[in-house]
Amino acid sequence: MEFPRLKRSTLPWILEVIVSAIVRCLYRVKTGGTENLPSGGALIASNHLSYVDVIALQLACPRPLRFVGYRGLLESHPFYRWLFKISGAIPISSDNALTSTREVVKYLKQGDYVVVFVEGAISRTGQLMKIRRGFELMAKTAQVPVVPVFHDGLWGSIFSFSGNRYLFKSPRIMRTHVFVAWGKPIDPAEASPERLRRELLDLGEYAFHQRPQLKRNLAREVVRGLARRPWRVEIIDRTAERKVVKAGQLLAVAAALSRHIRRTIPDRRVGIVLPPGAGASIANLAVLCAGKVPVNLNFTAGRAAIEASLRLGQVSTIISAKAVQAKVKDFPWPAGTLDLASEIKALGGKKAILPWLLGAWLVPNQWLANWLGLPKQGDQQEAGLLFTSGSSGEPKGVVLTHRNILSNCWQISSLCILPDTATMLACLPVFHSFGFTVTLWYPMMRGCHVVTVPSPLDTRRIIDAIREEQATVFIGAPTFMRPLFKRAEPSDLKSLDLVVSGAEKLPQDLYEEVKAKFHIEILQGYGLTETTPAANINQPNPALPDTPTAEAQTAKKQGWVGRMMPGMTARIFHPETMAELPLTEQGIVAFRGGNVFGGYLDNPEKTADAFHDGWFLTGDLGRFDDDGFLAIEGRLSRFSKIGGEMVPHGTIEQRIIDTLELDQSEGYVVAVMGVPDPSKGEALVLLSTIEIPPNELRDKLLATGLPNLWVPRLIQKVDAIPVLGTGKIDLKGCKDLALAVAEV
Repeated sequence: MEFPRLKRSTLPWILEVIVSAIVRCLYRVKTGGTENLPSGGALIASNHLSYVDVIALQLACPRPLRFVGYRGLLESHPFYRWLFKISGAIPISSDNALTSTREVVKYLKQGDYVVVFVEGAISRTGQLMKIRRGFELMAKTAQVPVVPVFHDGLWGSIFSFSGNRYLFKSPRIMRTHVFVAWGKPIDPAEASPERLRRELLDLGEYAFHQRPQLKRNLAREVVRGLARRPWRVEIIDRTAERKVVKAGQLLAVAAALSRHIRRTIPDRRVGIVLPPGAGASIANLAVLCAGKVPVNLNFTAGRAAIEASLRLGQVSTIISAKAVQAKVKDFPWPAGTLDLASEIKALGGKKAILPWLLGAWLVPNQWLANWLGLPKQGDQQEAGLLFTSGSSGEPKGVVLTHRNILSNCWQISSLCILPDTATMLACLPVFHSFGFTVTLWYPMMRGCHVVTVPSPLDTRRIIDAIREEQATVFIGAPTFMRPLFKRAEPSDLKSLDLVVSGAEKLPQDLYEEVKAKFHIEILQGYGLTETTPAANINQPNPALPDTPTAEAQTAKKQGWVGRMMPGMTARIFHPETMAELPLTEQGIVAFRGGNVFGGYLDNPEKTADAFHDGWFLTGDLGRFDDDGFLAIEGRLSRFSKIGGEMVPHGTIEQRIIDTLELDQSEGYVVAVMGVPDPSKGEALVLLSTIEIPPNELRDKLLATGLPNLWVPRLIQKVDAIPVLGTGKIDLKGCKDLALAVAEV
């Protein structure tokens, strides 16, 4: 396509050559979608991540670009006045919006490309911020299309605000890969902030997928990460006696064991039944380095579920420990069950491990990975197999690829909430997707060290570990957090900088109690096994830079689960018709991204049910706000359709808890379930650990304004509400209890 040139370059050619040469030394800019660029004038709507965005966009565009800049900069310093003048940038100000708009429209009508950073400022979170209005008026007035463009790769560079500072951070040694994705033109009559946000998120997901590091092999990346810091403490294991394991030691033992596994275990997948700790880290890394797939099994599930998992995963060999086997007696241990300590001893002791330890100390990390025979690429190959909790049915095998795990690790790293200086308390089981990705692989890759406690139920040991090891990060489910914060004193947890809640909705009373007693704000996140798992998270608000024009930016919102991870995009679908809805309307939340799995193991029917037009259906009802924060209203399976109305179980449960002032500090007290009803479609059954008179409950709930249709018809006292090992309510177990009540 022939593009008309501007009468004058937007940069003097000498300066353009010099700047381009410098930028090309620092960045490797690639682009896609340039065929979408129109031949006439267009308003280019871009995200904003750094001071060098303008240069990256110009290098990726075949035509000269004019940029819209904040007038306050022009007036604040002679340097900015000079920069605006030589670049042909258009100053704009909210104080004189009409004049600014007319100036932009003038250039658009003469056929120029004018770039507007639609967030209004450089993002200080690394995520897409709120889309500011104004761009649509410019496009409609000039009658030119809006072309969305998203660039990925500049966040984290010295010119971005990652790490809460501009410029003053270590530059990257290698050239940074930057990808610029150009979208299809949007007719000016259809341009809106909601439409543009959706298009930018889609382009961001596409651009993120172009990162070359996502094609790499997970085992190779972990080995290289450990070999870069062999003397640093990697794990403080508090399973029995306190044991300090350095990165080089962990790598050496895993490397030696991997050779043994490769020789002696013919199976493609190897089961692992170990609590979080040094043993689980060594076993998982050794299996992966042996070219096999680690399968961390849920030893808290019922025998039938475990047997189904072993059969589905074709697992005949399990690595465990004698203490675990003695404790979990009902586990269907196969004949090929190996004791980790015995297998390490069988290697030949220190003689087998010492060469690898010396290699970790002395040999370049790339060479060490080569000696282990680790391929450079893993990409879409299987790197781990986890099984869903089975909270609402039989376990399904979730295949996680190298790309899935590497994507989620890079997404978490880009948010800078888990830097290499962090000390993370790891108590979530490794068979849980969060324990598998965030507290197992991420620390070994990125450098933060972990303090491990074998069970999230061991409250006293967790409190002692946080206090004695000065842990700075704690992540868990509200079910496990309640007893911890109830028994701990402020002095026990004073080292914590970050507390993240997930797996279930964060109760408002727990949030307020912790904030009042400990001055700690629990940040809520969201994810699923199928998203590897982190999909959304609130994060601390970024610092306000020392510039006169800077405005505060929001990175957290109470009651919401945060913005999506970088490189993810979303849709909202109607729960019945599956018609696409605006992102701000309630419906089924659907995701797409590098961290989203490709399908269930050997189960094409379940896989087909989990996707709609290429979008993974989470099964949760939710909506986004204009800032990009997601609110989860509840699982679709936790709604009953009664008389044509969708009735939310979670809302009713919370209303009962608040109305009766029930204490949940020791666990779940009530659970509402739906059962078939011939007349209204479904009826509600309340399971409760305390005696609740039906008439009294009805009167009190109706007095609070709860609709009559939402009041549970049947109440059954139970000894305990069924709970899974991950802390989530066991929906299948509750359903069985409710059905039994309905049949009586």
